[in-house]
Parts: sequence; C-alpha cells; structure tokens
Amino acid sequence: MRANEKARIPRRHGNAFLLTQIGARAAQRYGERIGGIELTPAHSGLLFAIDREPGLSQQALAAKLDTAATRLVALLDDLEQRGAIERRRNPEDRRHNALHLTEAGAGLLDEVRAVAAAHERDVTAPLTEAERAQLHGLLTRIADHLGLTPGVHPGYRNYGGDCP
Repeated sequence: MRANEKARIPRRHGNAFLLTQIGARAAQRYGERIGGIELTPAHSGLLFAIDREPGLSQQALAAKLDTAATRLVALLDDLEQRGAIERRRNPEDRRHNALHLTEAGAGLLDEVRAVAAAHERDVTAPLTEAERAQLHGLLTRIADHLGLTPGVHPGYRNYGGDCP
C-alpha cells in the first residue's frame, strides 16, 4: 500500500442512521403491500385508530394524530365512500360527528391486519422470536424517550396528501 493511500475500512453507520434506513424501506414496502387492497398507509392507520376508539369526533382523532382535522377530511371521505366508516351525529354534541367502523370496515381492517402481520414477519425474518421481543422492547424504550405517542405514526403531523 502506498503511503498516501488509506486502507479502506468499512465504516459502521450509527444506530439512528440504520433505524432511518430500515424505517424508510419498511414504510415503502408497507405502502406497496397495503396498496394491494387499494388503501394507503394513512387509510390503514385511520382504520386502526377508529377501531381502537370508536365514537371519536374528527377533531378528537386529529388531536390524537397530532394533525389538523381538515387534513383528515379527504382520508375519512375516502373511507366513507368505500363503506368502511360512517359518521354519526354525536348525541352529546350534535355539532360533531362520531366516527365508527361499519361491518365492511371491520372486514377491511381484518385484511389490513393480515397485511401488517405479513409485513412484520417479512421485516423481522432474520430474527428469532426472542430477538424480536428484545428488539421490540428496545425500540419501545427509545420511542418513549422521544415522546412518541404509542400507535400513532408521526407522519400524520405533516400529512398533506401522501401516505405517512
């Protein structure tokens, strides 16, 4: 080796970079998979959220997702046109609609769950069950440290039409 040549030593990337790299690829693949049932990741997230807390108003759901209610209108309209959700007048406050899954929406959510489970298996395929559990625990600690809301994708915060 010449004196002015440096040995090419593979450089190890930091954990934050790897998390970002893996997250971007996982999000891309999930978007492709969920597109197979004609949904976006944002739509699937709303189905999960409405199922978790049926009867929320659009405003309350937007607050939980940390986004403007007006940003969710088009997504909710899509799900309503598909017959997956319905907006019912809130009997306690008739100015607000309460969001609920329909029977078709519950069936669609079952399809989403199957896609999500297959995606989870694919992304974590190189790990043992014990390693998956350990990874989940470690990532949960990091998410808690960063103040992330469990089950809420941070992409809703800046949602402007694309999938979060």
